Amino acid sequence: MSFFKKLFNLPSEKEENETPKEDLNLSLDDLFVHNFVEKGGKFLYCLKKGEVVENLENILRENNWKQLTLSDNDMLGFVDQKTVAITPNIKSNLPIFIKCEHLIADKGDILFSSNQLKSTKLSEMPQNFIVFATTSQLVADMGQGLTGIKIHHKGNLPTNISAVKNYDINNNNDDNFLNYGNSNSKNLYLLLLEDL
Repeated sequence: MSFFKKLFNLPSEKEENETPKEDLNLSLDDLFVHNFVEKGGKFLYCLKKGEVVENLENILRENNWKQLTLSDNDMLGFVDQKTVAITPNIKSNLPIFIKCEHLIADKGDILFSSNQLKSTKLSEMPQNFIVFATTSQLVADMGQGLTGIKIHHKGNLPTNISAVKNYDINNNNDDNFLNYGNSNSKNLYLLLLEDL
């Protein structure tokens, strides 16, 4: 019977019951935000530096965080040091305010390297991340992210390249067998500054 359906180009019962998938044609930033939020990430869009400062203060207040780890002194301009104690040393019980290399749109992942993490494995980093990024750091996929690292750090390539792929610390089901026993799930806030 299926032979005749193929011969006469008749749809099979299975094909008739299938609903066509909607083809999502999203812009790079919309695709990233869609995938990021779907994974449980918390996203705050900022048009100017003042909004980054205000949103960071709100995150700290909401979570009652009085201390913060900074991995980069360039980030001091965003922090009110009168209300928050700053430490340069990574401690597992303190949230970290950190930059990243790229935002991976097709998966909603955030890519880091030794420029941010130093020699610390992502699994050894604190569970609470506040990431600062700009819209110019958006790339379509991991391949473009790695190419971007190669171009931006020509002659001094970073090591320890890792991505946070899950924003629910209670879910350790990483999709890559290479991550077995090395969870990279983080409670993550993203402060995204428009720079394009």
